[in-house]
Amino acid sequence: MVAVAILAAGRGTRMISSLPKVLHRLGGRSLVERVLLSLGDIPLERRFVIVGYGADLVCQELASLGGAPPLEFVEQPQQLGTGHAIQQLLPHLVGFSGTLLVLNGDVPLLRPQTLELLLKTHHQSESACALLTAHLPNPQGYGRVFCDEQKFLRQIIEDRDCSPAQKQNRRINAGIYCFRWRDLEQILPQLTSNNDQKEYYLTDAVNYLDRVVTVDAEDYQEILGVNDRQQLAIAQDILQVRIKDDWMRRGVTLVDPGSITIEDTVHLEPDVVLEPQTHLRGKTLIQGGARIGPGSLVENSCVQANATVLFSVVSDSVIERGCRVGPYAHLRGGTQVGEGCRIGNFVEIKHSVLGSGTNVAHLSYLGDATLGQQVNVGAGTITANYDGVKKHPTQIGDRCKTGSNSVLVAPITLGADVTVAAGSVITRDVPADCLAISRPLEVHKPGWRPKSVLPTPDPE
Repeated sequence: MVAVAILAAGRGTRMISSLPKVLHRLGGRSLVERVLLSLGDIPLERRFVIVGYGADLVCQELASLGGAPPLEFVEQPQQLGTGHAIQQLLPHLVGFSGTLLVLNGDVPLLRPQTLELLLKTHHQSESACALLTAHLPNPQGYGRVFCDEQKFLRQIIEDRDCSPAQKQNRRINAGIYCFRWRDLEQILPQLTSNNDQKEYYLTDAVNYLDRVVTVDAEDYQEILGVNDRQQLAIAQDILQVRIKDDWMRRGVTLVDPGSITIEDTVHLEPDVVLEPQTHLRGKTLIQGGARIGPGSLVENSCVQANATVLFSVVSDSVIERGCRVGPYAHLRGGTQVGEGCRIGNFVEIKHSVLGSGTNVAHLSYLGDATLGQQVNVGAGTITANYDGVKKHPTQIGDRCKTGSNSVLVAPITLGADVTVAAGSVITRDVPADCLAISRPLEVHKPGWRPKSVLPTPDPE
């Protein structure tokens, strides 16, 4: 039986933010959500999140995640250290006889296999505690962990107390623990705050235990914490390298990977090409043969096979097979672009459906519109969908054509095979097979000149 406790009570003053530190975003997820994901498929009996500063916000953020067993939120009213945080579990784990895994809500890069190894080593060694350690390239400022040939702990010495020889040891304490709860339960009440910070440290509990085994993380970057914006940026770089390396191994081409960002909620298929300055976010699917970028942002959208998105922004939309979008197009708000469509320069489409083979080549706005197949939308065409109070729909039938600078004032329906003359403002429904013209009468005045250039009369 395994219970997990995630320490998420601190404010994180070095973030200089009103937001609790564990709710800052990393690759589209909060730090604490990433810690929960690091548990992978480990079978758990209880899941605790210890909250303090901004407790309501943390609970609200995590309550929607679901999962089993359900999250249990335990409040730490005063943040008096890691040992004090775990003391808050004493009334909640009465009678529990399993293993308590302790994680930090600001250490978001742990891999599930690392935690699985920690648990496995803890159980196989029959130790009172398993301690995750790592070899840092530069361990200055960290306490050093010393152990015997079997990796059982001998002592932890703070950096300031290490001799020059001891400082050559690069193994440090990662602050991730597996405890046999019945042993830790007896020790927690004995912790004291006799230190400069006047806090109760969970590390002190290790000193009371007779048998503590250490487990080295294969990649030291996994145990890096986030305490300020610089460390958040470092974690982002590490996460991006992981994600992009994984997709390249799966057959995705990244042109200039350093300029590309991909959140780990994105799914890519083989033979996708991502050009420089492409950014993929949220629940996005890019199918095989699609080409995204340069300079494109796609968020919570689906781009189907062999489509291209060039220098454009796409959010909450679907682009079907073989479409060409951009440059400088903006698709948003539930737009669906049918197969083989062309969406060109400086076009904005919102909450609209376009049938296959439809072209909106340039300088147009379509909002709350439904277009049939093989429609051609002329340059500067606008659906005037907002009357100041409500949004209204526009229906355009198959094979319609709108001339340049047309305005369709919604609600309005154009039947199939309608042509709208350039410069028209259409306010009434148009039946199929019609030419719709709405223009002021064109007037020509021969010999007219502006007054400023009229001939000056001869003086008398």
